Amino acid sequence: MLHTDARSIVSRGDRLFSQKSPLDSRNQDIADHFYPERADFTVTRSLGEDWADHLTTGYPSMVRRDLGNSLGSMLRPKGQPWFHVKAGREDENDQIDHEARKWLESATNAQRRAMYDRKSLFTRATKEADHDFAAFGGAVITTELNRRDNTLLYRCWHLRDTAWAEDSYGQIGEIHRNWKPTIEELCQSFPSTVHAKVTERREKEPHEKVLVRHCVIRADQYTGTKFRQPWVSLFIDCENQSILEERGSWTQIYTIPRWATISGSQYAYSPASLIALPDARLLQAMTLSLLDAGERAANPPMVGVAEAIRGDLNVYAGGFTAVDAEYDERLGEVLRPLSQDKSGLSFGMDLSERTAKMLREAFYLNTLSMPPAEGRDMTAYEVGQRVQEYIRNALPLFEPMENDYNATLCDITFDTMLKAGGFGPPDNIPASIRGQETTFAFESPLAQMIERQKGQKFLEAKAMIAEATAIDPAAVQIMDFKATLRDVLNGIGAPAKWLRSPEDVKAAEDAQAAQAQAAQLLGTMQQGADVAETLGRASQSLGVM
Repeated sequence: MLHTDARSIVSRGDRLFSQKSPLDSRNQDIADHFYPERADFTVTRSLGEDWADHLTTGYPSMVRRDLGNSLGSMLRPKGQPWFHVKAGREDENDQIDHEARKWLESATNAQRRAMYDRKSLFTRATKEADHDFAAFGGAVITTELNRRDNTLLYRCWHLRDTAWAEDSYGQIGEIHRNWKPTIEELCQSFPSTVHAKVTERREKEPHEKVLVRHCVIRADQYTGTKFRQPWVSLFIDCENQSILEERGSWTQIYTIPRWATISGSQYAYSPASLIALPDARLLQAMTLSLLDAGERAANPPMVGVAEAIRGDLNVYAGGFTAVDAEYDERLGEVLRPLSQDKSGLSFGMDLSERTAKMLREAFYLNTLSMPPAEGRDMTAYEVGQRVQEYIRNALPLFEPMENDYNATLCDITFDTMLKAGGFGPPDNIPASIRGQETTFAFESPLAQMIERQKGQKFLEAKAMIAEATAIDPAAVQIMDFKATLRDVLNGIGAPAKWLRSPEDVKAAEDAQAAQAQAAQLLGTMQQGADVAETLGRASQSLGVM
């Protein structure tokens, strides 16, 4: 259990920050090679400083940039829906009624509009987090309500300024973040609880910064004020050891995606940058050697007779070097390029290209596209095999992002909006899904391939049934085509408003059957009338005769 006084909570956070100092040193080394803009884990940067002055090539930074940009464009494409709100377990989604599907689709649209509101800063926060995720294997994003504009607010925080601890179940249950607002900003954010010493400094030092610690912990682990919410959010003035804010929270506030972890550590690492770090160091060294060799090849060192040269050597374009007029040229050239072996230059270039290729593979850039087709005419089986190969290659990249990144971010956003009334009154939620756990389905390349396999399997099953029907016409009854088609349409992402509910389809079928029955009865009656008319005419003809 955590103590309620500010000093003990700050001391606990200080201990977590002290334990992660070796991690900051490692991240500094990674950032120096792959993310120089973020290389301020252990050093202090000044404005206008050249971040990349220590690099001889920017290729390692480019592969990180390409992966970071690809994560957002492939997993969260702004121009198309990339998430869908679901209710209950995945195996129960097919049992949800049509009205519930319509509400879930409406909630999806409302959440998407709120996330992409200009004031929410969602795009900015996730773009920064994507590059942290690619370089360091993790990121930190907060999702809150903007108290000034009554909108969502997303912000990405530096990994250097955050520390956390796991509970016995492997879940992050305690988060500490260092925040350094100015005295003016702190007084505006917490006007009634700011310490008196800070208020005194406001007039003379309004732009001086103060260290504030934000802590989010589970409510059952906090012995202070009891809240009915599952989390407690605390803002603490570390210098004056005073609590600025203490409130309950329905969400954890923080989304901390972790790409890969090892047992015994709550912090993540990037399998891309760690495995590529030796190659990045090698490429920097090779590039320096190649640059030096290329410069010597283009501007070779000179050798000459010192006694015969008057003044300095001017070997630049148009330069003039004075020599002794009495020097005998038969003794050799007074000034000539030094002979050097250039055969290793091409070998160095080949080795540099191979190292660059290894960097691309380490950052999964070779797995972000579908395997190349071997021919124009491909069977359905061959297409399916290409899809399976793509899934196997892309799974290590996309699976952690969907589970720990997108899913957690959407969960916290949904819960925040639900408690704030962003989806309307709770009574509007259909009774069939009220109180159920919310889940999310995502439109990523991996998810699309997995879901769209239903359509491919449907076509394969159709072809098989067509072959079997030629032998036994009753084989067509094996498959429930209505249920199959509805499942396939849901799998490819057909909007709920495009589809009729099963009840509407049943009513339409009954109406069609009734109409067909009425038409048949009318036809029978018409046939009977025609027969009666024919008999009447025949009887009349017999009477006349």
